[in-house]
Amino acid sequence: MAQSFRHTTALAALAISLTQLPAAASAQTPPPAPAPASDAPAEGEIVVTGTRIPIPGLVSSSPVASTTEQQIRLQSALTIEDFSTKLPQLSGGVRQGSQGSDAFGAQVLELRNFGQSRSLVLIDGTRAAPFSFRNSVDVNAIPASLIKRVDVLTGGAAAVYGADAVAGVVNFILNDDFEGVRGTAASRLSVRGGAQYGGSVMLGTGVGGSGNLVFAADYTQRDGIRARQRDWAATPNQTIPSIGGVFTDVASGRRFGFTDAGAFTTTPSATSNISGSYPLVSPLRRINLAALYKYDLAPAVELYGRAMFTNARTEETGTPGAQPASVNRTVGIAATNPFLTDAIRSQLTFVNGVAQVNVNRSLAELGLITYRTERDTLQLQSGLRGALTGALQWNVYAQYGRSTENSLIGGDGLVANAGGANNFAAIVNTVDIFGPNRPGIAAALGSPINGFNRKRDQFVTAATISGTLDDLFTLPAGAIGFAAGVEYRRETASIQQDSALLSGNSYRQGVQGAYSGAFDVKELYGELRVPLIHDTPFIHQLDVGGAYRLSDYDLFGTHGTWKAEANWAIDRNLRLRGTYQRVLRTPNFGEFAGSTSSLPFSSLVTVDRLKPRYGGDPCVLGTGNRAQCDRLGAPAQGAANSTAPGYLTGSYFYGGNPDIQPETGYTKTVGAVLTPAFARDLNVTVDWYELDLRGAVGVIQPIAAITSCYITNPTAGNPLCNLVTRNADGSFRDAFVNNQNLGRLLQRGLDIAASYTLRPEWMDGIGLRASYQGNVVTSYLIQANPTVDAVQCKGTFGATCSSDGTTLVQPDYRHTAGIGILFDAGVIQFDWQRIGRVKSSAAGSTETIGAQDTFDLSASRDFTPAITMSAGIYNLLDRRPPRVSAGGVFNTFPDTYDILGRTIGFTLTAKM
Repeated sequence: MAQSFRHTTALAALAISLTQLPAAASAQTPPPAPAPASDAPAEGEIVVTGTRIPIPGLVSSSPVASTTEQQIRLQSALTIEDFSTKLPQLSGGVRQGSQGSDAFGAQVLELRNFGQSRSLVLIDGTRAAPFSFRNSVDVNAIPASLIKRVDVLTGGAAAVYGADAVAGVVNFILNDDFEGVRGTAASRLSVRGGAQYGGSVMLGTGVGGSGNLVFAADYTQRDGIRARQRDWAATPNQTIPSIGGVFTDVASGRRFGFTDAGAFTTTPSATSNISGSYPLVSPLRRINLAALYKYDLAPAVELYGRAMFTNARTEETGTPGAQPASVNRTVGIAATNPFLTDAIRSQLTFVNGVAQVNVNRSLAELGLITYRTERDTLQLQSGLRGALTGALQWNVYAQYGRSTENSLIGGDGLVANAGGANNFAAIVNTVDIFGPNRPGIAAALGSPINGFNRKRDQFVTAATISGTLDDLFTLPAGAIGFAAGVEYRRETASIQQDSALLSGNSYRQGVQGAYSGAFDVKELYGELRVPLIHDTPFIHQLDVGGAYRLSDYDLFGTHGTWKAEANWAIDRNLRLRGTYQRVLRTPNFGEFAGSTSSLPFSSLVTVDRLKPRYGGDPCVLGTGNRAQCDRLGAPAQGAANSTAPGYLTGSYFYGGNPDIQPETGYTKTVGAVLTPAFARDLNVTVDWYELDLRGAVGVIQPIAAITSCYITNPTAGNPLCNLVTRNADGSFRDAFVNNQNLGRLLQRGLDIAASYTLRPEWMDGIGLRASYQGNVVTSYLIQANPTVDAVQCKGTFGATCSSDGTTLVQPDYRHTAGIGILFDAGVIQFDWQRIGRVKSSAAGSTETIGAQDTFDLSASRDFTPAITMSAGIYNLLDRRPPRVSAGGVFNTFPDTYDILGRTIGFTLTAKM
């Protein structure tokens, strides 16, 4: 009833927004058209993402797509995910539906399907605080209410911003000029169940005419969603051992058990299915507190900085998956056991008062495996900046960031007690184990485990001098711009676990390894922008430039990154631009410092998120080379079920490599910007790009190693065959997937953007705005290691073509297109998102997923100068995510496709 009321209220709010817009009487200036690319900064702004040179009017040579504050508001955004998933350059990354991720409820951005550690996140041009063991940022730590603009720069930027900006950077520009008081309440409600709601308060005030203070507080809550709330997520084949139990009398071989309803039977089912209770969307509770400040200490000295704190609490399934613990062991059942019914007793053979019974049952009474994580993220920054002369500026700052996480694991327990005795065997005669939902099992065996304590620290300090050489000389074509500086960065990380995880003494967690690590880097950097020609035929302005950064790492040696660029304005209608860069990514802590951990190899067939890493035994399935199968002792075709958990008997070993080296690569962009004089508000950009990364750090998952060994390269000397070992009976034993500098990633494509605003006089104050942002991938080659051929991955899905095992869909086309009706006090916006057709990357598969289209309808209205209401219907047609037969999570790919269904959003903002 309450849910229905909320849906009705939200729909009514949208209807009010739509019907009131044409009657808008307020003579306010309409919101500006969102630019497809921040090629020209706003009047007075001298910060351009992609450069440190502060010349007014400077335009970027790299493709930069911007998302404005108005666009964020039209999405009723409470978190970054609410709008970032609509940007074509951003692939899946880690989202609210990424169950089984080791991000534990964080949201992580990923550019170009290049992996989450190859995209750098900035706040006002400086590094955001990372978390966990990767070089990635939980963008949930950035309050959406403070965002003025988001710039997505693609094509690399390592020479300007440092390591990790391989695929590009995402720069969050915060509203440090805000004055007044603003309160916002927002909600997003899915008609199929699931809600997100929250609010924010901002306070901004001038300080004696010499500065500004901005304080912000945000609260966000997201309800969890279970698989049973989406019929497309039903997984009838995702079974667990029987929750009632299957019992086998060892002496006689007689079997008996209990149905899921608790009825005794002598023909028990070995499995049960409770997958409908598995989490589909992680719940979230988040508090953001932030302060931005700037103050003129003297005419040429300004103090500035920020303080940001976030507390986020989430629940998800963690790496092992949601499946409850289980037991399969032989125990002694005493004849005096008080829980033996006559039916049970008749099946047992007692010798000296004890029957040996094999018990195979789920311990569902302990609950689903759940990681309850609390993450605190803190970043403090303070700096001084000012003018040396009219042409030179200086900037010195230091910042410190810390992320701490604690994950309490529920639904698991200890296998053995301190004396080494098996806990289950010890209770079988004192606790009722016969049948489902036995009340004493949880109390006897369940034990919350302090799973992961993760801490990440980052300290950065830098000093920059920038400006022009006007004090010395000026070229005929204009001022030479430059920036030069020094930077020091130190990062540390540590992961500690419960002793049960370190020793493997839990039912589901495998063996984990605690570790710690640290590195520092000293850097020199510089940029130069030289205007060569201006105001000549066919050359309105021609600038060339470059950047260089020398980085001295204590662990990884000395490396140089550089950039060469050109900007050629042919006239006021057409500008050409291009960049050529050398980029660098240093290994993250998990890659160079992580100790070896393991999970049961069988997790690759029981845990949804891990299933894409294993596809069965080609020798058993009949798809492998028979001679190679015989050479390595594989079973005959059809001799076993290679996708059964029992076929994978050993462990899946993973971890870091202290000998790992940085990744290096080259990026190129060539583009054109069209701003025709005959259509004053038309902007079109087309940019070709190439990203070529060598020595890419990665792992060869079992599916890739097995495919290479038995299908694509079935030779006796194939080294990948050693990565998955066999038992004497031919079944698979262990898999080894430690990080190595193995791969090459090579992607080419086009970024296309356009916007046009039309406001003719005859429309009496009403305008039209059309916009388009698209990404076309013309080629995406992934070479897992030098011994195998590169795989063409454009327009594919599946683990074979995932650069990091996270994002599993690599479309060759994505776009967001929209049309808006502009009024004096508001806008009605219709948006269309398309994800292109993809085919399976699995060897021999012909499965395809058709192009997916979703539509949004939203509106915003300023009722008074102080009151603004926005509302929208997102996924207007309630499009379900596409179904995939294998390799997905809950039959689809939540990292890419919308899993919420039709969602109604509402935002009310009051300011004074």
